[in-house]
Amino acid sequence: MSSLPVDRRAILAALLVSAAAAPFSGPAAAQDDSLPSWNEGPTKQSILRFVAAVTGEGSPDFVPVPQRIATFDNDGTLWCEQPMYVQLAFALDRVKALSSAHPEWKTQQPFKAVLDGDMAALAKSGTRGLVELVMATHAGMSTAEFEAIASDWLNSARHPKFKRPYTDLVYQPMLELLAYLRANGFKTFIVSGGGIEFMRPWTEEVYGIPPEQVVGSSIKTAFKVETGGPELMRLPAVNFVDDGPGKPVGINSHIGRRPIAAFGNSDGDFQMLQWTTMTAGRRLGLIVHHTDAAREFAYDRKSHFGRLDKALDAAEANGWTVVDMKNDWNRVFKFDQGIRRSD
Repeated sequence: MSSLPVDRRAILAALLVSAAAAPFSGPAAAQDDSLPSWNEGPTKQSILRFVAAVTGEGSPDFVPVPQRIATFDNDGTLWCEQPMYVQLAFALDRVKALSSAHPEWKTQQPFKAVLDGDMAALAKSGTRGLVELVMATHAGMSTAEFEAIASDWLNSARHPKFKRPYTDLVYQPMLELLAYLRANGFKTFIVSGGGIEFMRPWTEEVYGIPPEQVVGSSIKTAFKVETGGPELMRLPAVNFVDDGPGKPVGINSHIGRRPIAAFGNSDGDFQMLQWTTMTAGRRLGLIVHHTDAAREFAYDRKSHFGRLDKALDAAEANGWTVVDMKNDWNRVFKFDQGIRRSD
């Protein structure tokens, strides 16, 4: 299914149309290994040195607590994005779930392609086809109804490779990193191309990030007073795509502070990394490079999902840390304790 040749921003636009935190207690003790799933080496040290520099009283790089903002991409940075974006898998499953009420979909593209499992035909439908899919599956309901539908799907859906809920497919090293930053006075935000209302119902339980600290793509909504009371209704129109150059715009609109640390994994995070690091003061930009086909997936420049090309080329010149998943993480997921890698 990963062969679907669709541009990331097109997917995101289409999808729109239709480790608990430790309390802040100052810099973590040097002898306390708060990142046990990270192998010792330059990558881990770059994180530890940065945190020590910006949190140490008297340090020339000291940053006051209110300014310690860290932004994290979600797909491919905090959880698995292969063989396709999770929200796209949700949209395809929604088509199948609603098909009994739409017999015309058996012969009408792009719905026929989804029902037949014909990803080549779906790809040929392009952005217009994806827009049609999501208009039929994501819009025309209240925000509360959509939240319930998405939550029910996440509770029942299973990843095709790992046969586990998608919320199990979060990266243990990144959960540790989130907690470590918060223990050192950072406020952590998700800044993702995924739908904001698709993510908000579960990010606090899974990542310790509350709904108000989630920045994402959105569709237009309208306030209406229905029989049961006032509702926010989801409309079949894009409001904002939080990807690529949209990420700094979303950060400015939702957060109102420039981050001092940003974490991503693809070219969709390139401008967020630039916005965070290409300014005065101590900054950290980090890219998760998927190099481990055995424990997860190996992909970068040619992937249709989470393509990492331009940002990878720019990393060295910009001083960004690149995580080699295979060599820098001794554990990828919490459940893979039996195949820890330390070589």
